[in-house]
Amino acid sequence: MAQDAQDTAKRLRAITDELSDRFYERADVVRTLVVTLLAGRHSLVLGPPGTAKSEMARELTSRFEGASYWEILLSKFTAPTRMFGPIDVAALARGEYRQVYDGRATTAHVAFIDEIFKCSTAALNETLGYLNERIYHPESGGEPIHCPLIGAITASNELPGGEDTAAIYDRLLVRIEVGYLTDPSNFAALVRSAVSRPAPPPRTTLELAALQSAVTEGVPAVHVPDAIVDAVCALRAALRRKELIASDRRWRQAVGLLQASAYLDGRPAVAETDLSVLTHVLWDSPAQRPAVEREVLQLVNPDAKEALDLADAVDELEAQLDAMAGQSREALSDWVIKKAHNQLAVAGKRLEKLREEAVVTGRSTATLDRITARQRAVRARVLTEALGLDASMVQAQLQTRGH
Repeated sequence: MAQDAQDTAKRLRAITDELSDRFYERADVVRTLVVTLLAGRHSLVLGPPGTAKSEMARELTSRFEGASYWEILLSKFTAPTRMFGPIDVAALARGEYRQVYDGRATTAHVAFIDEIFKCSTAALNETLGYLNERIYHPESGGEPIHCPLIGAITASNELPGGEDTAAIYDRLLVRIEVGYLTDPSNFAALVRSAVSRPAPPPRTTLELAALQSAVTEGVPAVHVPDAIVDAVCALRAALRRKELIASDRRWRQAVGLLQASAYLDGRPAVAETDLSVLTHVLWDSPAQRPAVEREVLQLVNPDAKEALDLADAVDELEAQLDAMAGQSREALSDWVIKKAHNQLAVAGKRLEKLREEAVVTGRSTATLDRITARQRAVRARVLTEALGLDASMVQAQLQTRGH
């Protein structure tokens, strides 16, 4: 990679790290959003209200100096003119019909569209044209307007419910699930941040021109080796055997994500580690995501089966904790001493070892990091809910021990 590209990638990594530190349990989400923008594609952040979806989008796009940012909360009554340009009332009084585009979707480099699936029927076709071709057809007719959109970050509390909005869903290449914080120690830190006034964190920025150059020149120049093409073909075959079918267009566009992932890491060619991003591309419903993740991880990491089995064991322990709600503290303590504490400790140590091996061999640690975060969150829940320990004390213990 050229020096300019290396500098751009370094700044983007710094931005990713800073946002990951700010938004608890969102490291994979932040990195995936950055990769998606680098690929010039659109993303969907799927989750309940109050999970920092809009705040992440605003903070990320504010790091691009000179970029025009536009956001909107859609409803079934949102008119196309509110999105793309209201009627110029002063001009209308003079007998002229024209729209005001400044500050609307038509001039944005990055857009955040909240409640994307509540798009009105009237705005549907224009929204599809905006996402697909980056064009807008003016209300008065005439030549379409070419919009400078690099990528849209969209959000929703639910999946689309009809055929009309399903067309929009299909155009959102990357789909990311978010939920409420699961680790009690992270929740305690979140509460503490509401009353404390820490020193301003570092704030790396990137010029819009550098981002545009990365999207149009740097990322497409990243080499895709034959071994990666073979791996993608093998993944498609494995998913088809499980009746998980993605369109040819989605597979083709996913290659750009692989290139963007490599670019972000400062590498001139796609590697197996970049395949991890496909876990956010190849499912239609959240219920399908674990199966997609399992197949992707088996390509990226030979120890995938053990890591995923550990994840299943951690999930089972959390389910047992939920099922024991209302039981006495004595019963909960007995369960922790005889079963939960040891199993979680063993899982944490093994995940740590698997991660060390992955780092040495240059394999992706993204999924291992996610599973480790789950293990720590469940362990923190066990310590706070079953044993009654203070969340701040648990946070200190986990930071000291690392698992």
